[in-house]
Amino acid sequence: MNQFTLEYDLALDMNPISGQLVFFQDGCMRAEENGREIFSFTATETKAIKELKVQAGIGCGLVYAVYEAADTPHRVLCRFSMSGLKQAGELCKIVNYFIVTGEAVFPEEPEKIVCEKCKRPMLEELRVCVFCYNKFTVIKRAISFLKPYAATVTLSQVFHALSLSAFLVPPLLMQWLIDSYLAPMDGTWGQILVVCAALLLSRIFGEGVIVLAARKYNHATISVFADMRASAYKKLQAHSMSLFAKRTPGDLIRRIMDDTDVVGEFMTDIARWVIEMLFLFVISAAILFFAEWRLALLILAPVPLVTLFMWGFQKFLYARFERQWRKSSRVSSILHDIIKGIRTVKSFGNEKREIEKFSQANHELATISSQNEVLWGVMFPPLTFLVGMGEFFVLFFGGFMVLNGTISIGVMVLFTMYLWAIYEPLRWLVHVPRWFANTTTSMVKVFELLDEESELAEAQNPKDVPLDGNVAYENVYFGYKSYEPVLKGVSLEIERGEMLGIVGKSGVGKSTLINLAMRLYDPNNGRVAINETNIRDISPSHLHENMGVVFQDSFLFAGTFYDNIAYGKHGATLEEVIAAAKAANAHDFITQSPDGYNTLIGEGGQSLSGGERQRLAIARAVIKDPALLILDEATASLDVETEAIIQESLSRITKGRTTIAIAHRLSTLRNANRLVVLDEGGVAEVGTHRELLKKKGLYYELVTAQRRNSRG
Repeated sequence: MNQFTLEYDLALDMNPISGQLVFFQDGCMRAEENGREIFSFTATETKAIKELKVQAGIGCGLVYAVYEAADTPHRVLCRFSMSGLKQAGELCKIVNYFIVTGEAVFPEEPEKIVCEKCKRPMLEELRVCVFCYNKFTVIKRAISFLKPYAATVTLSQVFHALSLSAFLVPPLLMQWLIDSYLAPMDGTWGQILVVCAALLLSRIFGEGVIVLAARKYNHATISVFADMRASAYKKLQAHSMSLFAKRTPGDLIRRIMDDTDVVGEFMTDIARWVIEMLFLFVISAAILFFAEWRLALLILAPVPLVTLFMWGFQKFLYARFERQWRKSSRVSSILHDIIKGIRTVKSFGNEKREIEKFSQANHELATISSQNEVLWGVMFPPLTFLVGMGEFFVLFFGGFMVLNGTISIGVMVLFTMYLWAIYEPLRWLVHVPRWFANTTTSMVKVFELLDEESELAEAQNPKDVPLDGNVAYENVYFGYKSYEPVLKGVSLEIERGEMLGIVGKSGVGKSTLINLAMRLYDPNNGRVAINETNIRDISPSHLHENMGVVFQDSFLFAGTFYDNIAYGKHGATLEEVIAAAKAANAHDFITQSPDGYNTLIGEGGQSLSGGERQRLAIARAVIKDPALLILDEATASLDVETEAIIQESLSRITKGRTTIAIAHRLSTLRNANRLVVLDEGGVAEVGTHRELLKKKGLYYELVTAQRRNSRG
């Protein structure tokens, strides 16, 4: 790929057009509208731009170039409807990187906005078109999960085939009994008894074998979707935080839990029944054709019509079930958010509002679910009627053939008894498109999660270098949205054993800096290095094992004090937990609890004070004796007395340890060796507290404003 194309659909005067803004490998840029060139830039003219930006408006957006020159502050390059917003953002990221580095780097594959095949808009949460993906390929992939259990599944299917064969024997015995002994009236009680015994034995054999087959098959298939769920969860853990920013918790939970259940149900029940019903149908049809082929043709006459109808109806069903899935995912997301934020809901008295929001989403789900059920209810009876027409043909034409002597009474009985073996699979087949549509929708969701490449690619040969060296940011560019960079060319070095404080206004990128150091994200451009090694080349497990983190709102798990502190170090002993608690000034309040370190605390530690939660978080961070300690607003929102206790513990554990600390309350950084002031995506000032105050720059303004507010 040697160019990037932004397709836009609005002229500068807002009239609809077909336009393209193309950026080439050599740095040139050209715009065309309806096949006519509007403007073109050479590489030199492109580099003369200070920055390319995208602005989202109401119903439309625009890309514009910002210049250094006062007489040409900016120039609008194109307008587009909101469907082009993501492409515009990618274009800006690519061009801006070229402006800074002189190198044009293109993504391997532009993100799809519409389906290339059917031209329908792509759903935001999917990379495949719900109308065009190959359903049978998805089914084949789901079945491939059975490979480790292939022997067990194959054996169980053989047992099922034997069981079904046993159930097909009684009608043949009944025909033999009627035609050989009853109709000629020359049979004996002994002969009848033998046939009845054979009937009973075939029944007992069939029931016994099917129990054995079901046990083996269900064990294997339940293991399969448990493996699938574990794989999806493992994949989730390997992703960067950007995945969690793009998808709601309800969506992810539904994919891992509900959708894997749907796939598992398909594999445990539906897939097995497909094989069994096909076997039953084929064997029964063969027997009937052998007995009387003309009557067999009459029984099967409605089958082609039903099959064609269902085949044509399936795409409509897929669209309906995809819509139902999205509504259900929306309900799950709302429910998750309400339960998680119930304290906020109640503190603001917004119960009624949340009830209305949930009720609306639930009503929409109920509506589409009801519509789907009504649709199925209208469609199902005519199909079953068509399938059942064969019963009429057997009774009418079969009876006529018996009277004419074309077939015997035994053959007539045989056809009558085999009607269930022919029509039960057909009636079941009528339900297959509904199950198939619902199941393949869930399969696509699960497999998309399994296939999604993590933005945090692990190096092929990761290094386990010591993390007690310098931490360096080298010309780092990063934005959570590609067209809205938070950090722009940040270069910064933190020396070994130094405590560096990061300050600045809200939204300038303080937390982003530490997120990059923890490798929760990777820079768009530039690199972060520890001990002169690119953080991308360090094993993620090694990185996080040697790093301690304390967040402003540290999450505590439902469990004991011991569990939450020991969470920071696998296999931690009680002595290590107590030592960490003492270092964090948490030992005293823990021992005063009813069960000491075994006292249970609720999820999130809601029964504890803010200071107690923070001290537990600090203990959890220091128990691993990390080479690099990161403090993200560790003392925010605490009273002065509690802050003093935590500050005392922090000063003890940060001594001689490389530490990166963020704080809005500037007094908490008094122990920092240096302070870095961020502003407008870059490093504005660096120095000690005294040095920065003497400069009377941005840091001086922050301190002055904070002192003024504290007096007020």
